[in-house]
Amino acid sequence: LDLESIAASRPIVLDRPCYLLLSYNQKLIDLNLDYIQLEYQKTKVYWMNWSANTQRFALYNEEIQRSALVLKLLACQKSGANLAALTTSLPEEIGAERNWDYRYCWLRDASMTIAVLTKLGHYNVALRFFNFILDIIPYKDEQIQIMYGINGKKNLTERILSWLNGYEGSRPVRVGNAAYKQKQNDIFGVLLDAIYQYLVIFKRETVENRENLWTVVRTLARHVEKSWHNKDSGIWEFRTSKKHFTFSKVLSWVAMDRAMRIAAYFDMPNYAAAWEHVGKKIKANILAKGWDPNLKAFTQVYGEPHLDAATLLMEHYGFISAEDPKYINTVRLTYEQLSRDGLMYRYRNADDFGAPTTSFTVCTFWLIKSLYKIGEKNEAKRLFEQVLSHANHVGLFSEGIDFTTKRLLGNFPQAYSHLALIDTAITFSGEDILSDECRP
Repeated sequence: LDLESIAASRPIVLDRPCYLLLSYNQKLIDLNLDYIQLEYQKTKVYWMNWSANTQRFALYNEEIQRSALVLKLLACQKSGANLAALTTSLPEEIGAERNWDYRYCWLRDASMTIAVLTKLGHYNVALRFFNFILDIIPYKDEQIQIMYGINGKKNLTERILSWLNGYEGSRPVRVGNAAYKQKQNDIFGVLLDAIYQYLVIFKRETVENRENLWTVVRTLARHVEKSWHNKDSGIWEFRTSKKHFTFSKVLSWVAMDRAMRIAAYFDMPNYAAAWEHVGKKIKANILAKGWDPNLKAFTQVYGEPHLDAATLLMEHYGFISAEDPKYINTVRLTYEQLSRDGLMYRYRNADDFGAPTTSFTVCTFWLIKSLYKIGEKNEAKRLFEQVLSHANHVGLFSEGIDFTTKRLLGNFPQAYSHLALIDTAITFSGEDILSDECRP
């Protein structure tokens, strides 16, 4: 094809077989149609084989397969990083400023990514992602970031591209993400949960790997012992305030619980006993301060009456059982106050940019799974079918959905949305992402 015509956006008449190859590296061989046809067929067979190896379940296999393909396409083969999305600054609200760069790897996704992909039978993708995580975790007392670049880059300085108008006038357009500097105490629980699952699922027994892992575990556990009682920015990355977020405390408990189990796995009873003691202290603190006796629910922040969809994950991580009245009450009140037309707010209280106006897709799936777990199975399935109808024409989801128009909003496609979709669909098949071995 004529390169100048392509660059100038001039029409091209297709009067013969032709191709357009996009490649990162400059090609050293002469390209022709036969070569391109061979590459195309090889690529097609690769994806057919990958899809054929995806575990099948009793229900929703088409939706699971589509979401698994999204996760695969968001994974960098070379580094093992798994990106949150492929885009930057697609707005959460048209014309507003909630526009962020999601082309990075958030470590918070690590635990669910590993669990999802291994449950689906794709061990290589999960293993590469886990090795990426191990490579970037510092061994001693350096700060652990919540997110990294696709090749492990640490400096993700946020800049505004003022000369761009943004999608449908939604400014500013940002590159980089200032959240990489935030303190988020839940990250330690995510990482230790991922390491524990790694040991259970992959059963790594080499001396070198065991000792490296043990060093990392002791480093992370030490961070939690020092920091769990401190305020942080929370899972939703509040930019101008730090508070005692209930979810951050729950994941601090997860950190101590998984560290204790890893210590037992490595036959380190003294460490296990010490970390179990810290875990009990954190749990008592959450039950005393995260529970609002007037609302009869766990709240977003200690001492404040606001609900947060993140508390729905308390059961998923094993902090509380689905039969516990405290959890049942929290799920029902969260559904009542944060749901609108079958879609979920993350929270409804004002943040750095005012009160939220759109839904958050991952939270909708969290709610659906929670309703199913507490016995509201018919309502859960109704809501699941409803939210599936809001996907685009090829079954993809973005970060959020407009409550009224059901238009997809935010960066796209969103890994977390599809992770939660798979998790929920597997739950409907009578299974769970976390194996019994991984549960407390």
